[in-house]
Amino acid sequence: MEDLNVILLFLFVLFLLLGTGVWVGLALIGVAWVGMELFTNRPVGDVMLTTIWSASSSWTLTALPLFIWMGEILYRTRLSEDMFKGLAPWMSGLPGGLVHTNIVGCTVFAAVSGSSAATLTTVGKMSIPELRKRNYPESMVIGTLAGAATLGLMIPPSLTLIVYGVTINESISKLFFAGILPGLVLAGMFMAYVAVMSRLSRKWNPDAEPPLTFGQRIANSRFLLPVICLILVVIGSMYLGYATATEAAAFGVIGGLVLAATQGSLTWKSFTESLMGATRTSAMIALILAGAAFLSLSMGFTGLPRGLAELVASMELTRFELLMVLLVFYIILGMFLDGISSVVLTMAVVEPMIRDAGIDLIWFGIFIVVVVEMAQITPPIGFNLFVLQGMTNHEMGFIAKAAFPMFLIMVLMVFVLIAFPELATWLPDNIRQGPG
Repeated sequence: MEDLNVILLFLFVLFLLLGTGVWVGLALIGVAWVGMELFTNRPVGDVMLTTIWSASSSWTLTALPLFIWMGEILYRTRLSEDMFKGLAPWMSGLPGGLVHTNIVGCTVFAAVSGSSAATLTTVGKMSIPELRKRNYPESMVIGTLAGAATLGLMIPPSLTLIVYGVTINESISKLFFAGILPGLVLAGMFMAYVAVMSRLSRKWNPDAEPPLTFGQRIANSRFLLPVICLILVVIGSMYLGYATATEAAAFGVIGGLVLAATQGSLTWKSFTESLMGATRTSAMIALILAGAAFLSLSMGFTGLPRGLAELVASMELTRFELLMVLLVFYIILGMFLDGISSVVLTMAVVEPMIRDAGIDLIWFGIFIVVVVEMAQITPPIGFNLFVLQGMTNHEMGFIAKAAFPMFLIMVLMVFVLIAFPELATWLPDNIRQGPG
């Protein structure tokens, strides 16, 4: 009962602060401050300064702003146009046609971005007009884009996986490799859905694409070479053991600058805009992480995480039952908080439960990312829905309805992960790790 009262107090203060418009990071610090003042005799200011400094000076965290900057640089290039030109000839012959460019394009860009919003905006600004011009069903265009853009959270380099790894002190490289196969499987499930619906839907009547010879398709594929080379540099340097995640991020930034320069889109204005965009996003995430570290310490002093872990253990839930409880919990939480905030806010409580249940923390990182992906397309705070609303001027209800099948596919993906955990664990267990 005492634990319940502490939880209710923490939640009351948190939602009070969030409801009054306080930034998430500052709200977390405020909740931690209240907890420290009420439940400990320690000097709160000294503890807060020490904790925030420790959380902010992690070397592993340096990969975060570098990957964000790489995504910002690529967002300002002609990458989306080139990807559409390179992918369209190969996708047009598949059941579902050019809608697959949404999914494959998001998968490719996710491998050089790490951000769901950047993936959605970059692919969407080119694919939406092209698919509308060809008379593809609007709900399918919007829905697949909303769902596939979430792959930016899973396929490396993933900002959410970096935050998760820093929070629980796990290898970022291992988490990156753990996300590759599940990300590709989820993309395949999205494509399978499009193929089935293209056969079943009465609204599916797109304009036919002009036939292309194999040589013409190969010629158009040259537009994909720059982004493929960048993916090979970033992911390949880690896979072959030549670089850590942070070093690979630095290679990615250099590659992004070279790509922008060769396309003629690297100007002083685009350079400074990309740098300031990356700085703003990095500062926001760093503040959330600092607040979460302080909150984790505060909750540790109250004994709340240990008490909840013991409570869950006393319920004698099976691993599957525990995962189902966490699935529902994170879906509900994701309706009100963004993915990174959900991860850092809950890890102090959830991590002891996961360890006690004997669940692999690398595997759980992928599990939680799939569930956090759902939060990107669930109202009322689904970030991808707001981005799409700004791009298309559709009502929020229409966009949410169009994205709902993608939500169900992600739920199915959770059960696929549970049934086949090797999807997430095989690569991390069988690769040579980079130095450091």
